[in-house]
Amino acid sequence: MDLYFAPLSCSLATRIALYESGQAAGFHEVLLSTKKTKAGADYLAINPKGQVPALLTDDGEVLTEGVAILQYVADRAPASGLAPPAGDFARYRLQQWLNYIASEVHKQVFYTLFNPMIPVEAKTFAREVALPARFDHLSAQLKDRAYLVGDQFTVADAYLVTALNWVAPAGLDLKLWPVLANWHAEQLKRPAVARAVGEEFALRAAA
Repeated sequence: MDLYFAPLSCSLATRIALYESGQAAGFHEVLLSTKKTKAGADYLAINPKGQVPALLTDDGEVLTEGVAILQYVADRAPASGLAPPAGDFARYRLQQWLNYIASEVHKQVFYTLFNPMIPVEAKTFAREVALPARFDHLSAQLKDRAYLVGDQFTVADAYLVTALNWVAPAGLDLKLWPVLANWHAEQLKRPAVARAVGEEFALRAAA
């Protein structure tokens, strides 16, 4: 497999999942400003949407959209427990959380805050209304739980820890939500998470 990524973007969740499950993959950094890979290839020829992540499977298929890629990676390594099996109700809980993080946290909050083309009024709403509501909900769910689904780390947790990495760059303070701050700190101690985050921080710093 080959993962096309941009450092510390949502594609980080897939890197975490690959490391958690012990699956080998090639990594190709994408310069989103030019839509080219760091090696100079035309990324739009791989993913016409120009977004990351994209995954080139061993069968030559290109899969896009992080939520789909995370489940594909998890399903290739069922023993990892990164996703409950299809048909198990817990699988729908996983999909519930993946969609919530993608739509309510990633898109509505952080995409809005980081996109320079978004009007200031929308950014204010995202910061002052949407984000507190989403983080209050997540805090309530994680108050007495170590993970979002069941009793072990899943790809939903990989996505959430990735999203929480964006809090400081967005000029926000996660300590206002101590449950989330403590949860995030604990996830960053996981070997696979620490490895993935450390590698991508190093790439960002070297850019």
